[in-house]
Amino acid sequence: MTRAAHHDLSRRERQIVDALYKLGRASAADIRAEIPSAPSYSAVRSLLRILEEKGHVRHEQDGPRYLYVPVVARDSAKRSAMRHLLQTFFDGSTSQAMSALLDVSSSRLDEAELDRLKRLIDQARKQGA
Repeated sequence: MTRAAHHDLSRRERQIVDALYKLGRASAADIRAEIPSAPSYSAVRSLLRILEEKGHVRHEQDGPRYLYVPVVARDSAKRSAMRHLLQTFFDGSTSQAMSALLDVSSSRLDEAELDRLKRLIDQARKQGA
């Protein structure tokens, strides 16, 4: 599987993979419960088989049922998604992305969150120096 493959998934496939990242390890029924306006159970099972063939998920036997897990670690997928987001919507500019995030959430950021952001920026300055 290529690193950028996540954005090549259909909407339903992406919902399933996103549910798995949230749950970590889950049955088809658990995954189905996480999807808004979920398709039928058999449709979820079919999509899981397709995702397994594409190399996005794998299954483990747990007694009589299959439990599914994402193939790519969550942290790796998160970094890949952020790179894609930065390139697609912010011309690769971290400061533009941060500005957009702060515009959206500034009324919800408490002092502790603002302090944490300041520490992260200070840390990035030190590493860049």
